Amino acid sequence: MTWEPVIGLEIHVQLKTRTKMFCRCANVWGEDPNTRTCPVCLAHPGVLPVPNRRAIEWTVKLGLALGCEVAPRAVFARKNYFYPDLPKGYQISQYEQPLCGPGRFVVPGPAGDHEIGIVRAHLEEDAAKTIHVGGAAGRIHGAETSLVDFNRGGTPLVEIVSEPDLRSAEQAKRFLQLLRQTVVELGISDAEMEKGSLRCDANVSVRRAGEAGYRTKTELKNMNSFTFVARGIEAEVERQIATYEAGGEVVQETLHFDPQTGSITPLRSKEEADDYRYFPEPDLVPVAPPAELVASLAAAIPELPGARIRRLEQEIGFDLAEGLVTSGRDRLYERVEGDRRAVANVIMNQLAGAGVDTERVDPAELGRLIEARERMPRTVFDEAIGRAAEPGFSAAPYLEQQAVSDAGELEPAISAVLAAHPDQVAAYRGGKDGLLGFFVGQVMKATGGKANARVVSELVRERLGA
Repeated sequence: MTWEPVIGLEIHVQLKTRTKMFCRCANVWGEDPNTRTCPVCLAHPGVLPVPNRRAIEWTVKLGLALGCEVAPRAVFARKNYFYPDLPKGYQISQYEQPLCGPGRFVVPGPAGDHEIGIVRAHLEEDAAKTIHVGGAAGRIHGAETSLVDFNRGGTPLVEIVSEPDLRSAEQAKRFLQLLRQTVVELGISDAEMEKGSLRCDANVSVRRAGEAGYRTKTELKNMNSFTFVARGIEAEVERQIATYEAGGEVVQETLHFDPQTGSITPLRSKEEADDYRYFPEPDLVPVAPPAELVASLAAAIPELPGARIRRLEQEIGFDLAEGLVTSGRDRLYERVEGDRRAVANVIMNQLAGAGVDTERVDPAELGRLIEARERMPRTVFDEAIGRAAEPGFSAAPYLEQQAVSDAGELEPAISAVLAAHPDQVAAYRGGKDGLLGFFVGQVMKATGGKANARVVSELVRERLGA
């Protein structure tokens, strides 16, 4: 009998408000350590928190995009635990009455939509940042020293908790990528995992296919890339299956996944909600978002990424549509005229491969390049693509350079390639049509990228009798 993964994500989104959650310190990234602090975010005696109105509004906006119910009355709570990066000894968060309650987030997939339940999206303050130095690549285990930077402490943070509705690491990765793009397009966060403004924990368990209920879960903590999230989940699923099949039991604990070695190591036993001794924050009154504010925020939400994937899928297929939307490159795609699949392929492959900032590309000039691509030497087209984001870029000088299309000039190179690869020629004639691309590539290489690839393809077909 097969095993089924059961996965839920906890996603932390750092809001890019001008100031912190409960004080007026600047909310900035990359400053010198401990230079953006004040008595409030350092928890000096006698100070009082004042909520950030913009952070509350943005949390409501995100909740609406996630299909959540907006609470008529939300309560801040104290979440008690001791850690060096938490100066108060508790975190101001939300628990029983969060701003945004149950919701649903639809993730398009190649085989249909998958609905992910949202337990809640609640607003809280971020902890400071602990930096572990020496011996363990930034991790606490084996570190020689730990330093604390309080600049991040008190930053507005939205925690999105999903239902355990994900059934594979790939599905979890797709959900996280789509959610990240949604957050960015709402304009509330940069959501950059490498900077820590988007962080993800995964709750993972397994069960037999068809089994009701859930088994013991573990938590993978603070994975900092989409790929690492998927790899970490896969590694933990394999570990749990092996544990059960060896007759053991999975222990509820918090784990660390090392992407360099692929290993899973325990950090601490996993806490339950009761361990945090939640109680209402006595220094803050409940939040009651006005109905007119909620209505205006709902009206300001644009077409969401999931809907755009399904719309663009009709033109270019699911894979290209998903890639364009989750990377944000669909904004350029929709402004470039021309054959839709050709435009999508150039943006997702050539432009992305060259590291070109699509926000700086003139869509009209890019359209001209794509339309003339088959008539240009490949090296010329590649050079033009690499410079497409430069100020004042014009396609005109590149359009004047034509690829070699004369059969007489191309025949020697084609003959040499076919003569050098008799095994591939025999395989092609035996039915392996996919080798046509190999032959075209070899001819392009032999001609320094100056041949017209379409003409080469036709000539090779003729020579091989296909």
